[in-house]
Amino acid sequence: MKCLTVFAVIVAIFGAIVGYGYLVFTDLTRPLPKPDYKDDTYWGRGDGKNYAPDEKIYDFVLDVPQAEIDDLRQQLNRTLKLAEPLDGIAFEYGFNAYALQQFVDYWRDKYLTKWNERQAYFNELKQYKTEIQGLNIHFIHERVAEEVAEKKQVVPLLLLHGWPGSVREFYDFIPMLHKETNISAYAFEVVAPSLVGFGWSDAATRPGFNAAEMATVMRNLMLRLGHKKFLVQGGDWGSIIGSNLATLYPDNVLGYHSNMCILSTPLSILKSIYINYYPEKVLINRMFYDHHVGIWDKYKQLIEESGYYHIQATKPDTIGAALDSSPVALAGYILEKFQTCTGPALNQDFGAMVTVYGLEAVLDNLMVYYLNSAATTAGRFYAENSAKAYRDLQLDRVQTPVPMGCARFRNDLPPASDWQLRDKFPNLKHSMYFQHGGHFAAMEMPSMLYNDFTTFVQKIGLNDE
Repeated sequence: MKCLTVFAVIVAIFGAIVGYGYLVFTDLTRPLPKPDYKDDTYWGRGDGKNYAPDEKIYDFVLDVPQAEIDDLRQQLNRTLKLAEPLDGIAFEYGFNAYALQQFVDYWRDKYLTKWNERQAYFNELKQYKTEIQGLNIHFIHERVAEEVAEKKQVVPLLLLHGWPGSVREFYDFIPMLHKETNISAYAFEVVAPSLVGFGWSDAATRPGFNAAEMATVMRNLMLRLGHKKFLVQGGDWGSIIGSNLATLYPDNVLGYHSNMCILSTPLSILKSIYINYYPEKVLINRMFYDHHVGIWDKYKQLIEESGYYHIQATKPDTIGAALDSSPVALAGYILEKFQTCTGPALNQDFGAMVTVYGLEAVLDNLMVYYLNSAATTAGRFYAENSAKAYRDLQLDRVQTPVPMGCARFRNDLPPASDWQLRDKFPNLKHSMYFQHGGHFAAMEMPSMLYNDFTTFVQKIGLNDE
């Protein structure tokens, strides 16, 4: 009898543990309701109590004083005191000192001598500024010509960049979207803003400006331009901001296309582990198993490559002060990310960035950060998105009815499968895998990104909005 009693107690305890585990599991994996979100928070200087927004839209033309270019040349002309790389090491320890010296020499002696040409290139796309929630927001705005609009359906499109990118990523992509020569039935009125704290947009003046707040500012920018409904496309932070925008303001978003399809929910992580061991149970095409299989090696690589994330999420002003005060330090820090993102087959090659992106393109992007001293303000975005206030929103667990399209490029971060994405995007309309390309798809493979994006748009079947 005593043994039966002990057995009954053990069974009861085991049942309680299982029951509690089930409750915890269901609580961590169930979808959450959409939170109410304030869409007019003031982020400018002062308390904003007497804030009267300036709703005018002003032309923006890049015109850097020659003295500023001369000063940069003088800084780059100083003798570099760089430690030599270890024997047999290329970029495994970070950006190679020999490569950095070559980039600095080219930046100073070749690139800056043709700065007027590069500046004219920046100004080829029409740009503007307007005030949103107390912040001056810079944006590219390329409209569709009347003769093109007569032949194609015109749809507004919000393009969102990330870090360490800028609107420069889109300079080859945008013309494909709005010109008559594009191969789709659509032409897109493109709006590509510099994110708050990036490029020529103001930075927030108080803590708390996270991806949900960024999504709100970007949505309000589109409303300012007269677009109540629009498409969203983004990678890196642009993907996360786009997801937040589609979640918080689904009535404004006609469709959301991402080239960095990730989810960080407990359920998504469990599913990624399952797919790692049983890909045949979930994935249809064996060709694309390598995007999802080998998850532990992928996580190991993420840890190795994400030191910058931890620094910027905890002490962004420290690293920002070093980068904003030294163009060479800025170059090493940002170019290292572009080098890594060329992919494992190339990222130890000294010519990788030139081959994949082009030297002028990466230096143009670097100039966007240098000219605006944006290393600190852009880096703070990591801290705000790691803060409890944003984490508590758990927006990855809030479903959205917005049509979603996903393009997975081989050398980008480990992506979510369709099985995972549908937990958040039940209206997943388009899913594609590419065996080439990486994190900066709009800069590296604009034609492939364009084809994938327009395929998604055709699938969601837009009516005239």
